[in-house]
Formats: sequence, C-alpha cells, structure tokens
Amino acid sequence: MRRTRIRNALIRLLAGATVGALAGLAVAQTAPTATAATGSAVTVSGRGEFKDMKFTVSQTKNLTSQAVTVSWTGGTPTTFAGTQFNTDFVQIMQCWGDDDGTVPANPGPARTQCQYGASPTTGRSTWPGNGQDDTRQVFYNADPTNYGQDNRYGAANPNAGGEVPFKSVDGTTITTNTQNNAFYSYNTTNEIDFARTGAGGTGKEFFEVQTANEAPHLGCGIPVTTDGVTKPRSCWLVIVPQGHLDLDGKPYADKSQVNAGSPVSSTNWQNRIAVKLDFNSVGNNCALGADERPTTGSELAADAMTSWQAQLCSVGKVFGYTELGEPDTRSRVIADGSSGLAFTTRKLGADPAAPAPSGTTTYAPVALSGAVIGFTIERRASSDAPASEEKLDGTKVESIKLNPRLVAKLLTESYRSSTWGSVINGTAAKGYGWAKKNPSGLATDPEFLALNPEFAYLSVAETPATDTDLLTSLGHSDTARAIWQWIYADKDARQFLAGVPDDDGMRVNPYYSTNADLNPLNISFDPSNTDEYPKSDPWCTVPPGSDAPATNKQCMIDFHPYVEDMHAGALHARRADVLWKSTWDPLATPPAYKTAGPQIVGSRFVITITDAASAARYGLQTAELKNSAGKYVAPTTAGLTAAAATATGSGVAEITPANATAKDAYPLAELVYAAVRPGKVTKAARQDYAALLRYASATGQTPGADPGRLPEGYAPLSKKLRAQTVKAADALLDYTGPTSTGSGSADGGGTDTSGGGAPGSTGNTGGTTGGAGTGTGGGGASATPSAKASFDGGKALETTAAGNTPADPANPLRYAVPVGAALGAVAGVGAPFAGGGRLRLPLRLPLPGGRSVTVIPELPELSRRLRRLLP
Repeated sequence: MRRTRIRNALIRLLAGATVGALAGLAVAQTAPTATAATGSAVTVSGRGEFKDMKFTVSQTKNLTSQAVTVSWTGGTPTTFAGTQFNTDFVQIMQCWGDDDGTVPANPGPARTQCQYGASPTTGRSTWPGNGQDDTRQVFYNADPTNYGQDNRYGAANPNAGGEVPFKSVDGTTITTNTQNNAFYSYNTTNEIDFARTGAGGTGKEFFEVQTANEAPHLGCGIPVTTDGVTKPRSCWLVIVPQGHLDLDGKPYADKSQVNAGSPVSSTNWQNRIAVKLDFNSVGNNCALGADERPTTGSELAADAMTSWQAQLCSVGKVFGYTELGEPDTRSRVIADGSSGLAFTTRKLGADPAAPAPSGTTTYAPVALSGAVIGFTIERRASSDAPASEEKLDGTKVESIKLNPRLVAKLLTESYRSSTWGSVINGTAAKGYGWAKKNPSGLATDPEFLALNPEFAYLSVAETPATDTDLLTSLGHSDTARAIWQWIYADKDARQFLAGVPDDDGMRVNPYYSTNADLNPLNISFDPSNTDEYPKSDPWCTVPPGSDAPATNKQCMIDFHPYVEDMHAGALHARRADVLWKSTWDPLATPPAYKTAGPQIVGSRFVITITDAASAARYGLQTAELKNSAGKYVAPTTAGLTAAAATATGSGVAEITPANATAKDAYPLAELVYAAVRPGKVTKAARQDYAALLRYASATGQTPGADPGRLPEGYAPLSKKLRAQTVKAADALLDYTGPTSTGSGSADGGGTDTSGGGAPGSTGNTGGTTGGAGTGTGGGGASATPSAKASFDGGKALETTAAGNTPADPANPLRYAVPVGAALGAVAGVGAPFAGGGRLRLPLRLPLPGGRSVTVIPELPELSRRLRRLLP
C-alpha cells in the first residue's frame, strides 16, 4: 500500500507539472511575438598612435561556438619585409578574467589570461612571423625603449629572452614552451596573428569565438555564481594593433626587418583594445532529472533545435536531439515508431530499401534552410596582376559563382591535382591519361574563370588541400541527394558525367562516369540515386616530395578526408584546415604522416559543402549557384523563401532543383519536416510534441540570436507553412486511433496527417495513404551516418554542436553529473540487451543538454545477424 501511495503521489506530481508546463507554454504561444535581439555590435576606438582607428565587433551577446566579424577603419596600410608582416597590422585573441584595472577607459583582462602565441614550431620558412610577434616571447628591460620589451618577464636571463606565462581558468600556469602548450596549439587556437589593413585604411577578419567546450582553459560560458547570482562566464575579445612607430614615437629605424614584438608584451599591451563577450550558458539548461522527449534526424534542424531547446526547458519541456542522416532516420522511425519525433525532408517510405509503414504518420514543416558551398578564399595577386588587384592582397573573396558542372568536377575528383601525383611533369600514370589535359584545379578552369574573371589574376597553389575537391561529410543524407539531383538536372553536367568533355576539353574522372563503357569498374555511376559523396577512384601513391617510404602510400580518402558532418565542415573551412596529413614525419614513433595544420594567412583556399546555418554561424562566404531558370542565386532569406514556394508533393512537399523554376529561387533550399507516428507514442508524448510544433510555428520562427529564436541561416516559414504546423499539432492532440502503451506495438489507421499539401495549396487534414514518398528514390539506409559535430584539437572535447557541458554545482549535486554519467555508461552498454538479452539498435550515448550521439546506428541486416547469435 505504501509503495502504491508513493507511486500515485509521484504520478500526480508529474501530471501536475506537465499540465502546468503545457499551460505556461500555451500562454507563451498566445503572447505577441517578440522582436529579434539586436544592437550587440560594439565599436571601440584605439589610443595613442592608433587613436584614429575604430574597431567594430559584430556581435558581443548570446554567443556560442561561432564566428564574429571584427572590422576597422582609420588605419595605415600594412607593409611587409619580404614575406613577413612588418608594420601596421592587427592581432586578435580571446581572453578570460576580470578587468585588470590597467586601462580605466577600456576595461580588459590580464595579458597572462589570453589564448595567444601558438604559431607553428616547424616549417616556418614561409610563415609571415618573426618569432616574437606571433609568440609570447619577450625581452626584459626594466625601462623599456622598444616595442616587444617587457618590464616584468624575462628578467632571469635578459639576453636570451623570456615568455609571458599563460594562466588557465583553473589556475594552472604555463611558464615555458608556451608556443605548443598542453592547453592549446597551432591546430586548436583561435588567435589571429596577422590581419592586414588595406590601402584604404580598413580591414576585416572573421574571428572564431570559442566556448568552454572548445577552450576549457578559458571557461567562456560556464555558469559562475557571484554574490548569489549565477550567470554564464563572460570573456574578452582583445585587439592589439601593431604600428609603424616605436615607443619613442619615431618611425622604426630599420625598415628591412620586422620590428614588431609580442602583442602580450607589456609595451604592446598598453595599446590593447578589449571588448567584453557575453555567452549563452554552456551547460545543461534543463533541470537535472527532468523527463526528456527524444527527437532525431536532419542536421538541417540542429541549430534551430539547439536554440529552441534552451527556451522550451525553461517552461518545463525537455527535448533531446540526436543528429542522424535523414535516410537512417526514416529507416529508424519506420522500424520503431516509438522512437519519437524525427526530422526529415522526405516522407517515410521515400527510400526504396525502407517501405512506408502502415498506420498514421503526422508531418509538420518546422524549418527552411538549405545546403551551401561555403568557402574561405584569400586573394594573392599573381605576378601579372594589375595594381588594383595587388591592393587587395590578403583580403577575402566575398562571392563566387558555381554551376552544376563545376561542382560535379569537384565531387568527381576530375581536376588533375585531385589525384595527387597521377600526372608528374606531363607524364601520366597508367590509367590516368584522361587527367593530363584537365585543369590542375578549379581556379585555373576556364569555365570557372568565365564566371569569376578576377581569379585570372590570383595565384593559387593547386593541391588536394585547396581547389581540387570539396570538403564533404561522411554518410548518407538528403543534402547529398539534393546536390546530386541539382547536378543531374543540368544538361551540361549530365553530359560531362556521361563522358562528353566540356568546351575546353576537360573530361570526367572515368570512375565517376555514368557511361559503363568508360567506367573502369564496368558499372555506371548513378547520381540520381546517390545520397552520399563517394570516393570511387582507387588511386594511391606516395605523395610527391614527401620523402616517405615507398610502402607508405596515401589514397584518395587521405588526400581528401571526410569531416564528420556539415557543421564540422564549416568549422574547418573557417580555420582553413582541410585535415590532409601531407607531411611525412620520420621522427615520429612510429614514423607517420602528420597534418600541416591551418593554411598560412594570406593564401587560404578551402571550399566545403555545409548547411546555411553552419555557414552563417562561422562566417563563411557562400557561392551563388545556378538555378534551373539560369540565374545565379545566393542562399539568402529571399532565395530560400522563393524556392519553398516551388515545393511540390502531397502532404510532404519537397523542394527539387529541377522544379525550382522561380528566377530568384535558391536551388539547394530544403524544407525540414517533423514526423511523428502518433499510434506508436503515448498520449503524453503526443502532447509534448504538439507543444514543440506550436513553439516552432510561432516564436521559433522569429529570427534572432537569443535562445529560443530562429538562428541565422534559416528563413522564417511562410504563414501557410506555419498554419500546416499548427494543424499537425492539433492532429497529434486530437488523435483517437490505436495508441501505444509504452511498448510501441499499436498500429494506426493507414493515413498520413500533414495539415496541408504543397506550400501553395489550400492544405488538407486527411493527407495521403501509406506514406508513399515523392520524387525519385534516394539511397537506402546508411551504415555510416554522420551522427555528431566535432571540435578537434590536442586536448579536445567531443561535444555536440550545442556545446552543452554542465558545470559542477557548488553543493552535493555536483556528484549528480559524474555519477549519472557513470551509471549512464553502464546502462548504455546494457540497454541494447535489455528485455531478455535482445539487441536493440540504434545504440545512443546520451549527452548533457538533451542531445545524444548515435554510437551504433540502426543497421537492419546487422541487427538481424546479431540477434541470431544472442539468446
């Protein structure tokens, strides 16, 4: 009896909380839509020699792992000593801590608390630094007379120099070997050693802001309690300008050498400009122990869900999110409808390998975004460039135009330098004669130059690390399918894949030919049914000039590594790090290839396929793509919205490149739907998912950086689409068919409910039967889905794109997270075998903040075989 009373009391308590939360959420939805957060840009003036300079940081509040723009005016053009930066450049870093009180008019941190000085320790022959201006190295002088000298550090050996220590947020202090320390290195730091001021005295850089997940030694965004008030830890963006005058106010005497010293020296630090950065909370914003409703699927929904989660859990609704490729997501929901709400761009049953389930499926449009070609390209004028182009040296290219055939050339590894080493000094390896007359890379392709004539005056080192391929993610996705559909819908691209050379004689890599007679594999490549980025060419060689042993060959997946997902692609493009391990290290144990790290400033060239939200998050430039109307369109809100209006299909209307005929339509726009099988989830789950849909259709469509808003990279849904979402929410609440009691075994009535048809139609409530997909079928379920975002580096933390890593509360609850993690790990191992030793996939590892990572995806054939081996 006692147990029954306790159980009933708990049920009543939970039910009351649920009802109260739903009521509160309903009130929130009826309130007027708030305006987007604006006005967090900050402009600060320099001092002394730099008093005429004004620096603007584009965003200083509600920050997460992202990029912000740092721009300036009123400067003096940068000069060089050979290839090294000499005078009048800008250096940028991120720091933690309270105001050190040294500049009352511009509060800022102590110089020992800044992430700076991790320039490369090897391969510096082409590096533009002098070993002081890009490190923490200083020379002691009690009464400094030159920039770079320090009145505190290095006193023990003034002639040999010293180092400004780095102090971590946990108190650990690094006093020596700071250039490659235990906290950050050249591969992980976000510092900008050299930012150029142009001929007009202006400059601009995209600075990667790091939270405590990427830089735990800075601790930015971790909740801290001061005077009883808990807020995310603020940090600082610090700018140190380097000029052309020495400490005495006179020009540097020797202009043939670099005179600049370390920006964290006491002399240079007196010119620092600090801007305070306020972060969103890095941690679990939801109450510990709260019930969670799972959501799974499209990476296109990731940034939106990350934002919505934080706001929804503040009113008692906790939604987990697991990123998973859409084909795998559909397969999973078809096999197990009790898995919850799924994000997809196509109907269940759209994949040939996974027929639509019987019963009701409810669909609701929740997000409008798309795939983009994002890039970081810096101008380096060629020897024959006009003076007007030389003045732009080091600045970033803001836009390029690409058509389907050019993207096909990149994805099929058809440029001569893509198959690195297959053609040397005009001699082709056996089977690679097709590559001899192909352009070395995109930047020298006549077709590309016709669309982007400026590149005729730019010098690009065309290697596997630059313009010969796209940085792509591993696994199957609807985004990959959309890109191949866009390519194959274009006549010129289609003929190129079939083996017809372009107007300048360039030929497709035959391993990607749709003509089986040309393909060495004796099969035809089928882009119309491809939903991944295959690396079909078996080429392997020892990279020319690497001095590696003949037995240590690299293959195409080495030359062109995959990233884990589109978010990671955007991050690596921002860092200009393509992950190719191009350098042989004979001294390693064992000897191995190693990465050269990010490309050198002033000549960076990286292109990636990512999503619009990730590109916006990291400040990537994006290409204008040719649509079916023949117009080149950027992924703007207007372009996405115009494409959404062309979506076709009953219930789950898809945007297809061939049908996106509106002249302003962006060709790779994608509509993301939430899909729920109401007969397979409980009534309480349907109520919670309905609340999520209502939020997504209202406040969730308000653009802004605040938690709960629609992040940059999404276009707000149209009024008609939002109405469909509300109808779908009503359908979940009003569902009266057979329901699950928790086991997910109930079946429904054989219909879909979507609240409407194509965006331009009047909509319906009945939907279509059977969940049949629209359009041509894509690939089947993936065996290697892209399940998580990654942040790489020496002391790296594996996190989600949200970056939710909870801090330890200063009370006994501090043990809840580690103990819960330990129990969760045990449960994670045992859970797949729960219920009589039966294997249950997918196996997911829960992460704080309501997100999780798929460790083992749902593999129907593998599951069937493993189950035979188990009791």
